[in-house]
Amino acid sequence: MHHNTDFKLLKSQIITWANDLGFQDIKVSDTQLKDAATAHQHWIAKGYHGDMYYLAENLDLRASPEKLKPGTLRVLSVRLNYLPEDAKFSQVLSDPNKAIISRYALGRDYHKLMRKRLDKLAKRISQAINTHDYRVFVDSAPVLERVIAQKSGLGWIGKNTLLINKNAGSWFFLGEIFTNLPLPLDAPVEDACGACRACLDICPTQAFTGPYELNATRCISYLTIEHHGSIPMELRHAIGNRIYGCDDCQLVCPWNRFSSLTEEKDFQPRHSLDWINLLDLFGWTEEEFLNNFSGNSIRRIGYERWQRNLAVALGNAPTSDVIIEALKKQVGQVSALVDEHLHWAIDQQTTTNRQTRNMQHPYKLIRTVQKMHPRDA
Repeated sequence: MHHNTDFKLLKSQIITWANDLGFQDIKVSDTQLKDAATAHQHWIAKGYHGDMYYLAENLDLRASPEKLKPGTLRVLSVRLNYLPEDAKFSQVLSDPNKAIISRYALGRDYHKLMRKRLDKLAKRISQAINTHDYRVFVDSAPVLERVIAQKSGLGWIGKNTLLINKNAGSWFFLGEIFTNLPLPLDAPVEDACGACRACLDICPTQAFTGPYELNATRCISYLTIEHHGSIPMELRHAIGNRIYGCDDCQLVCPWNRFSSLTEEKDFQPRHSLDWINLLDLFGWTEEEFLNNFSGNSIRRIGYERWQRNLAVALGNAPTSDVIIEALKKQVGQVSALVDEHLHWAIDQQTTTNRQTRNMQHPYKLIRTVQKMHPRDA
């Protein structure tokens, strides 16, 4: 089929082209995913995926990349770092009036940027070998991307269920090219979590059922991004001022001391989102929300969930007449779902029983972050 092609040489060329396009790493795996697909099914059976019904669909495609793209023999996995120089982690963690937004969402949406570059890389391979048949994926289909990346040796799946790389921590995006080229395989790397359980212990909502297993229905990233309904009452205090996602299990991971910084301008914070008051964001109209988040992944949760999340964070903020007034003003403006969270927040702001207040930022987490990210402390 691919006559007289030196695939070892081609692979080394692909690595060079990937680096030229700004990817930090690229590795090759096969398509044997039966065991991982079975583990995924067990996870689904426990209901840990919550409202993310799409994760329970197309299980056969997840197990067999060659069904998703016929002819697939190998998967090329790439890594793209997204942590900027000044991440302001410890400052924003220690101020309950500031909004905490997951680091990956502060800049432009990565999907388009990565897809364009992966397309360029795939086309470059096609120029070198005209029998190349491929399909590009960036978080866009039933692909077990972390498992594939682990098989390829891009890192290991840590106790926090994220992919961790010894030289880069976990602050990176993943993307894939399914290809029909029989490129030489890379070997997996060893799990290096050891006895560490920092991520399991720090989780504000105790979303981990144990090492390597996450109950998404308790995870703050799930609750603030994927979940459409009411945020469970018993988890609202623990959410603190995290209004879109949560990075706590990455912040305490010792391997993130070695995290590589990004040079991508697109991943720099926009609209001062890394250092902005909850009240300022709460004051945005729906039109401002849509305009300000043009080209940003936060836009996809919509204004209703945005206001719901902010209401919870303002309920958790230190008592303030200005906050109470702002909350009351918004009642009846968006939806019954938002109103329910606004009433809860007003109640939190006006009640005298406040022992649970301000427990959302354990001192241990702030100190850990200051130690690990000295450039940011």
